[in-house]
Order: sequence, then C-alpha cells, then structure tokens
Amino acid sequence: MQLRTRRAGVAAALAGTAAILLASGIAPVAASSVPPPQEDRFYRPPAGLAAKPPGTVLRSRPVQLAAFAALPQRVQAWQVMFRTTDYAGKPTAAVTTLLRPAGTRPKAIVSYQVAEDASAPQCAPSYVMRPAADYGEAINQAEILLVDATVADGFAVSMPDYEGLAGDFGAAKQPGYIELDGLRAAEHFRPLGLKAGRRTPAALWGYSGGSLASGWGAQVQRRYAPELNLRGVAVGGFATNVQQALLKINGGPAAGLVASALPGVLRSNPNLARHVVPYLTAKGKAILAKSATQCEIANVSSYPFFDANDYLKIPLTKLLAHPAVKRGMKALNLGGTTPKAPLFVYHAINDELIPVAGPDAIVPRYCHGGDSVTYVRDSLSEHGVLAVSGGPAALAWLHARLTGGPKPHGCTTTTVATMALTPSAIAQEPGLARAILSGLAGLPIGPSAF
Repeated sequence: MQLRTRRAGVAAALAGTAAILLASGIAPVAASSVPPPQEDRFYRPPAGLAAKPPGTVLRSRPVQLAAFAALPQRVQAWQVMFRTTDYAGKPTAAVTTLLRPAGTRPKAIVSYQVAEDASAPQCAPSYVMRPAADYGEAINQAEILLVDATVADGFAVSMPDYEGLAGDFGAAKQPGYIELDGLRAAEHFRPLGLKAGRRTPAALWGYSGGSLASGWGAQVQRRYAPELNLRGVAVGGFATNVQQALLKINGGPAAGLVASALPGVLRSNPNLARHVVPYLTAKGKAILAKSATQCEIANVSSYPFFDANDYLKIPLTKLLAHPAVKRGMKALNLGGTTPKAPLFVYHAINDELIPVAGPDAIVPRYCHGGDSVTYVRDSLSEHGVLAVSGGPAALAWLHARLTGGPKPHGCTTTTVATMALTPSAIAQEPGLARAILSGLAGLPIGPSAF
C-alpha cells in the first residue's frame, strides 16, 4: 500500500475551497505587505520582562485572518504579545492570535495548537494565518477551518505561537508555558470579554505537532498555572515521543519533517546539541541550516526520503544510544507528569507518521495517576485522514467539557472503524460543516451564522 501523508487531507480541503470559490464568485484577498516576524517590530519584546507576571499583556493589535492565505475570515481577531517563560525557565515573550465569535460574548476559551512542525519564525500561526502569507503553507492554513468551527460553537480561541519567537520546535515544557500564559493573557484582554482564573472554562486542542504542544500544556498546568479552569485537553495523532516519531518518519516520503524539526530540537537543548552536532557531516550541517529557514511543506518537498544516516559520521542507532543523547531525547518526551485535566486522545492505528505505540503506552500511565482519559483508536484512518475525520468528535467532547456536560470519570479505550461515524461526531458534523462554509464564504463566524 502506498504510504500517504497529510497532503491527502489538504488536497481534499483545497478542492472544496476551489469548488466554493467557483460556485460563489468570491474573490480572494489581494496580496498584502504583511511583513514576516523577523521584520515586524511587533514581535520584538520590550525590556523589563522579569518584573512582569507571566501572562501579562505587553501589546496588541487587531488583525485580519484568512483561510489558505486568500479567503478573508469574518471574525474579530487580535494579535497579543505577552510575558511567558522559555524552556530554560527564563522570562521571555510570545505572541498569540485571539478570536472572538460574532454575535455573542464567549463564556469559555480554547487554546488551539497548530501543527507548525518547523523551526523558522515565519512558520508561526500568527503570520501564516494572515492574508497573502506563503500560499505553500496550506496544511497549517487549513487548520483555520477547525478554529472556525470552535469559534462557531461560541468559544473564544487562543492560537499561540507556542514555539516561541525563534521557532523552537520540540522544546520541552516551553509550549505548555506559552499556551497557558496565552490563556492568562486572553482572560485579561478586555475586548474578549472573559473573566480571569476559575471563572472562565478553558481547554486545549491540537493534532500531530499540535498534540505534542498541547500535551506539554496539560502536563505543566498543575504547577505552572493552577488557577486556570482547564476543563479538558483533546489531542489527536498524539505525538508523545520525539525520538520514536523521528525514527518512524526517517527515510520515508515525509522524512523532510526530520530536517524541519531538528534545528528547533537542537536549539532548545544545548546539551543535546553539543553531543549531536559534532557527528553531523558538512552536508548534514548545511541541510539543517537551510531547513531552519523554511516551513514544513518546503522542507518535506526539499528533502523527500531524507535519511539521517547519510548525514552522520556514525550510524543513527549508535548516536541515539549515546548516554547523553538518550538523556537529551528523553527530556523532550511527554509522560513525566500526570495531567490534572481530563484528556480525549484519538489516534489512527495505522498512522504512518506517529506510531500508535506512543499513545498506547502513555494512556495507561496517565490513567494510573490522573483524572480521566478517553482514548479512541481509529482502524481505517491514517494520519492526514484522522485530522479531518476525528475533528467533529474532538470538538463535541470539548463542547461538553466547556458547557457543563457530565465530567468524565475513569478511563476508557475504544477501537472504532472510523471516528467520523461515532454518535458524537455525527451530531457535531452539521454544525462543523456550516462553520467551515462560513469561513470559506466570508460570512460572520459565530453561533448565529447561517
């Protein structure tokens, strides 16, 4: 069977977009002069961060969002820079994009983590979701449609640049700090109309690379932001073990993801870098330097069937067996702390990018010391398909958590043919479809749309 990647899901989304454009005559937005973060003064943090509490709003501005960098989204949106904490525990700043549903005051908020999967600043969602950003980032840009569905449910959304200002893919803990401080900033950002702390239900959601980031938010919340009313965390295509995923992807059609991720991984873990970089060949160093300037699709397209063994002075297995490298890689993995909030985990058994062995192993560990885990294993989907087919069930679960539905207790593991045909998904799918159509057609996005 031919190995497929997330492009299958993106191709379907793009085909649907084209059909709607042709049928409606909607014109894409014209090219704009939105500068990338490296050239935008908004992304330069102010001095004196150490004196400010985490989550402090530093600056903000209203922004226009677009689906696929072309279709304007009729939703109020702002970029907010806030004070947070980096992977070394030091004060830093980050940016999140906040969305407010049309026609209602939100009573809950979802932090949605886009699967950025790159190590360059211009790949951050705050830039990629703007009009006339790089059209080649369609995979990430397609995720605005799941964000639209969340907003259409009546929830505010925080879409953080969880890799930080430098684009540190794979950094331990930092994504969680940024997500949680993004929620803190959102709850104090007056235009959203939310209340702070326990008075506002909150949730995290992410798929693939976004699931790894969301997992960190779930793990660090108990100690880092215990005042937040985190009602639930939904993670799909659940990346729990960085080394396991890299080995699975290495050498395959999507192996450019390895080159895309490694610069951020090494940048955020200097001790690991000290033991890895000396074993890179000159060509290996050049590839990582180049991939650190590109986003996900460019790297996957540039380095198909990338095999790390070809760019190392010793075999990859021998390098990974080095004690210091083993310790460094282990520090990047989830599982060290049990989340306090209930979890909804969904994963394709035949996932070709992220082995199902990861969530299979971590779910029992979380169940042993945590609150609740609902784990759904999908038999028919692969990675890209489940990103779409699992979305309705995940959103239905989050909706119940944020609107006072019965709190889940204990742990369940269920294997289904396809999540798209589960009762909760079927009930959610019409609303999700309406929200997506609203986003594509340029209609107001909120509970009253359509």
